[in-house]
Amino acid sequence: MFRAIPDAEALATVEAAWDDGIRYFDNAPFYGGLAEIRMGEALRDKPRDQYVISTKAGRIVLDEVDDAPRDNGEKGAVFANGRPNNVINDYSHDATLRSIEDSLKRLQTDHIDIFWVHDVAQDFYGDEWLAKFEEARTGAFKALDRLRDEGTIKAWGLGVNRVEAVELLLDLDGPRPDGSLLAGRYTLLDHDRALERLMPKVAERGLGIVVGGPYSSGALVGGPNFEYAPATPEILAKVAAIKAIADRYSISMKAAGLQPIRRWQPSSLEPAARSASLRTQQR
Repeated sequence: MFRAIPDAEALATVEAAWDDGIRYFDNAPFYGGLAEIRMGEALRDKPRDQYVISTKAGRIVLDEVDDAPRDNGEKGAVFANGRPNNVINDYSHDATLRSIEDSLKRLQTDHIDIFWVHDVAQDFYGDEWLAKFEEARTGAFKALDRLRDEGTIKAWGLGVNRVEAVELLLDLDGPRPDGSLLAGRYTLLDHDRALERLMPKVAERGLGIVVGGPYSSGALVGGPNFEYAPATPEILAKVAAIKAIADRYSISMKAAGLQPIRRWQPSSLEPAARSASLRTQQR
């Protein structure tokens, strides 16, 4: 996103992560139509029993077509140099199964450990989000729940940017998620609702939360963007206040941003590195 990344740079980033001991890799068909293809290439010679891979369902990449618009965008931010795929939003049972088969091919693997149901929340669907959630409840959730129980996948949940969607999933009768990927809501810049409401429920039920976007699209570590868009003066002021505290104790913002809020420990964090040259030295 925001910059075209050559294949060689993408592969080198995954290789650097592997060399540093990273063994969990997250993807989505939606990410420029390239993330799964590149990840499959990067990991194809790695021992499959030594890493965990997750990807997403619901925002589905169709076969590449010549006249498709280059609109693999997130909140209007186009994935630079993404493949010219048609992307549809389909949370039905059958679409989920087709999405799994396509992801297996792109990732060059015989199984995928975790599936997240992608972006079924109000930030993408506005007032229609509950209708989309119901489509997923009767479709994708049931498909993934069955596949988990059969042993085809190991876990499933939501991959979203909003706490409310995860809370609703936890309160449902029926399909039983194993956890969720929550982006941007358990960070130094935004954590109140997740800290006070969601994480206690997750811990009580013995589920997992993967924290996505701990750097808030880069704003926390000096980047110009927050939540996939230019950061507001209010956000920049908040970053400056946090940095002043970190500087007082000689802690880098990159290291601070990767430390989970200790009251409730997440299962993992996804900082979304895009270059092997931007390794973080933690204290």
